[in-house]
Amino acid sequence: MEGVIIGVDPHKLSATIEVVDGHERRLGHGRFTADKAGYAAMLRYAKAWPARTWAVEGANGVGRPLALRLIEDGQAVVDVPAKLAARVRLFDTGHNRKTDAHDAHSIAMVAVRTRGLRVLRPDGELEALRMLVDRRESLSRRRVQTVDRLQALLAELLPGQAKKDLTTGQAKRMLASVRPRDIAGKTRRRIAAEELAELVAVEAKMKKANVELKAIVLARGSHLMGLHGVGPVVAARVLADVGDVSRFADRNRFASWSGTAPLDASSGEHSRHRLSRAGDRRMNHMIHIAAISQIRLDTDGRAYYRRKRAEGKWPLEAIRCLKRRISDAIYRQLLADAAAVDATARAAADASPGGHYGASQLSSAAGSNPLTSASDQPLPGPASTTLRRTGTARKTHLDATG
Repeated sequence: MEGVIIGVDPHKLSATIEVVDGHERRLGHGRFTADKAGYAAMLRYAKAWPARTWAVEGANGVGRPLALRLIEDGQAVVDVPAKLAARVRLFDTGHNRKTDAHDAHSIAMVAVRTRGLRVLRPDGELEALRMLVDRRESLSRRRVQTVDRLQALLAELLPGQAKKDLTTGQAKRMLASVRPRDIAGKTRRRIAAEELAELVAVEAKMKKANVELKAIVLARGSHLMGLHGVGPVVAARVLADVGDVSRFADRNRFASWSGTAPLDASSGEHSRHRLSRAGDRRMNHMIHIAAISQIRLDTDGRAYYRRKRAEGKWPLEAIRCLKRRISDAIYRQLLADAAAVDATARAAADASPGGHYGASQLSSAAGSNPLTSASDQPLPGPASTTLRRTGTARKTHLDATG
């Protein structure tokens, strides 16, 4: 990064900045409101340094609105992980004093001292995908809450007839079989009918969202849904959070970012690994969904899980091993899809006179930062196996990672 660095500590109602040069000398600072007037004033203030790069903390979280506004205005923006800023703040002050000004200074120092920070670029399609998958996950949580309320009401209307996995059809039949005569029972049944109507509406929205997500995932040339356990929601979340897969040097870095690379906890002659709580927990949850789906179905993933159990691993340990293999499969599929898109774009550029082609190595603003504290070391394992759906055009072989 050339020119000055503008460290930004973003909040919902304000943003505090500090301007530093490549030698970490402070050139300016300020605090601006997050409304249009404050944002315009911040840009006017920054015009004093034509060659500038904005370093925004948490560009995938609370800093996302500001980061999106900056890149839409053609500004150069990098994402600074909150963990790195916290470390710099601790070592710079010695007391870990936390104020907006100290935070902005720490963010700027991270940008000056760290190479390989995620550079943001606008990608409207990925941003739309992120919003849609967020909406789909919100609907899923709403469905769970509605089912819980409906089951509680049905348990009072029909004692001893509760269903473990209640469906709308079962709920309709259960409601139709009861006709309370007292006012409390009638009220309870009416509320249950309203909850059932809400459940039907939510499930209809979820199905519509699945169709829309699937269409966008396929339109981007992704074959992630060819993996067992990876449906439209998981594939959309992977694409939205990963952004540009080239920002990960190898599968181990990707596993570290997703929290599926175990931490080395060896001591003396005892060699062991433990669960990593670092990394992107949302992505880790998506991979967990895929792992549980594979275990439930007759897949190579289930066979691998059973082999690990037979070797003496506990169920959670075997699941973690399977999750690492799925992480590797997702990483390779992302690389293959990216290569296919690049080849298509290159062919189109060669076919059209005057065309320009250039594969960007910059990450989308919809991605997450890969920097984590988890171990990058892979685990040893058996020979590779295939975890792809039968009938797909191409098969991805998973490296054994234990």
